[in-house]
Amino acid sequence: MMRAYTLKRSGKPSVLKITDIPAPKPQENEVSVKMNYIGINYAEIMSRKGLYSWAPKRPYILGMEGSGIIEDVGEGVEKSRIGQEVMVAAQYGCYAENVVVPEQQAIPAFEGYSMQESAAFLVNYMTAWAALFELAKVQKDDKVLITAAAGGVGTAAIQLAASLGCAVYGMAGSQEKIDYIKSLGAAEGLNYREKDCFEQLKRETGGIDVVVEMVGGSVYKESFKLLNPLGRIAVIGFASLDFKLLNPFSWWRTLRDIPRVKMMDLAVKSGSVMASHLGYLLDDPQLMTAMFERMEGFIKQHDIKPQIGKVFPFEQADKAHEFIESRKSTGKVLLEI
Repeated sequence: MMRAYTLKRSGKPSVLKITDIPAPKPQENEVSVKMNYIGINYAEIMSRKGLYSWAPKRPYILGMEGSGIIEDVGEGVEKSRIGQEVMVAAQYGCYAENVVVPEQQAIPAFEGYSMQESAAFLVNYMTAWAALFELAKVQKDDKVLITAAAGGVGTAAIQLAASLGCAVYGMAGSQEKIDYIKSLGAAEGLNYREKDCFEQLKRETGGIDVVVEMVGGSVYKESFKLLNPLGRIAVIGFASLDFKLLNPFSWWRTLRDIPRVKMMDLAVKSGSVMASHLGYLLDDPQLMTAMFERMEGFIKQHDIKPQIGKVFPFEQADKAHEFIESRKSTGKVLLEI
């Protein structure tokens, strides 16, 4: 048996309850990982609310990533992998003491990474890498804007773009967070709560070449206005969306705030709006492996490590979700088993 968070219904963080269930057994080409740390992603908060299209049908165990040690393998997997420290990537199943995944989704931990850093790496850095390098084709000396810059993906994007030699600008909701993102390599930070923040950024930069956008609503619209000719926006999230099934007004706000673009607006800008969701790329393991290898080389060349914000005990997944939703968090939030 093992403990796990089985999501049976959507709702507030209080719906997250630990249950005892049979521990899964690895089948052919699978490994069983005893989890040490679990990475919390905003996608799991959306899943808990019933708003995430990639989530499986309930009931299921939440959790897209973590770190741990391989303790059993299925047929077709080398026994020598038992005992190996790994980073785990999955669609679901990681809010648990044990998880079974295909062998290729248990990636050997990088040398010099702690187990916390390993749990904080895969989703954030692959998401940021896909947005910046694979979609937006970011170049040295580009002016890059990162929205929601103090979170897990935002801090990853700042580190990647700054390491390339870009002038990076980050948006956050407090001076404390602005100071934090500047310490990671951002040239400047702006408070999105201030009405003139976009005008200020326009005056300072003259325009932006690449935007990594995670908020939606007015932040997306104002970011689009900042684009230089041949500028690119990579949309990888909609943190501002707040759909409530029993509140019809929230339906309208949600539809209003989903990022949209008109072709004529793009033509006038000579710009691009793109979007990425890593989950749907898992069906193409060759593409994912090639992208990971490109990122891995860059990460090791520039000695980049994940930023750990706060670690909660495994028993406090509800508190971890509340903390992220409070917008007080910075870096990656983890659960520790």
